[in-house]
Amino acid sequence: MAAGETLGDALFKTRRMLENAGDEHAEVSAEWLLEWASGKSRAELHLSFDEPLDLARRFQLMAVTAKRCAGEPLQYLTGSAPFRRFEIICEPGVLIPRPETELLVELALDALDARVGRAGSARVLDLCTGTGCIACAIAAEREGAEVWATDVAPEAVALARRNAEALGVDARVHVREGDLARAVPEELFGAFDLVVSNPPYVPSAVMDELPREVRDHEPRLALDGGEDGLRLVRRIAHEAPRLLAPRGILALELFEGHVDEATELVESARGADGAPAFRTVRAERDLAGRPRFLLAERTFGQGGTTCAP
Repeated sequence: MAAGETLGDALFKTRRMLENAGDEHAEVSAEWLLEWASGKSRAELHLSFDEPLDLARRFQLMAVTAKRCAGEPLQYLTGSAPFRRFEIICEPGVLIPRPETELLVELALDALDARVGRAGSARVLDLCTGTGCIACAIAAEREGAEVWATDVAPEAVALARRNAEALGVDARVHVREGDLARAVPEELFGAFDLVVSNPPYVPSAVMDELPREVRDHEPRLALDGGEDGLRLVRRIAHEAPRLLAPRGILALELFEGHVDEATELVESARGADGAPAFRTVRAERDLAGRPRFLLAERTFGQGGTTCAP
């Protein structure tokens, strides 16, 4: 990038480099990287194409563009990702939030509002929290929500706590390290109005077919759902009945095509009294119209579960 280069010149060259590297969304990627390097918003950038880009920022842009050309995710390079109306801090080693998960939050909030009202108090549990995007969004959008969030990865726990603090919801988002419900205090069992999760759900055999930037850079632990992609879903269906209050809601994000199998798992869960633990199990579609989410309502039955994990 030559001396005297403007923001417009830098955008053009960055886009060409990304196109040559095979980035399918080179224009969007180039704008995102230039926004980060210049410190300008997208609106400001489009009004400033004739302004010069100083030497230090040009070197920063060159460095991140080279990494992007090598396949590193934009969110790791810029350190954040948009999620609903927030910016979520992103770091290597923790799964990047997806637009589909924004819809999971929307469905979960609608179900929670139907249960306690938009301004009502609620206790929420987010399993496999990752960046904490789900937990933080729910707490930020519903001031009456107290959210517990768990993850087995210490990197995710640390980042989720940072995101909660950055969004000003750390007083109501309690992040704990541990394996699903094992990180939940016993006194909270049977008290949650909502249990929500975007667990690892990609079948192991499909992992090598994922896009390069996902396969090579995002944590396998947060993606690989075991042989059939349902390893964690199976466990959540087993544990959720003893976590939820009567008529509490279970909301799950799933691998495309897995809704029927997941429905069977949830419908097979039994309470301590031997009766079905859930009722009104229903599927919802993602942004592409594919069945991708599952919502189920806890019955009035006794806590606990008798189905096999």
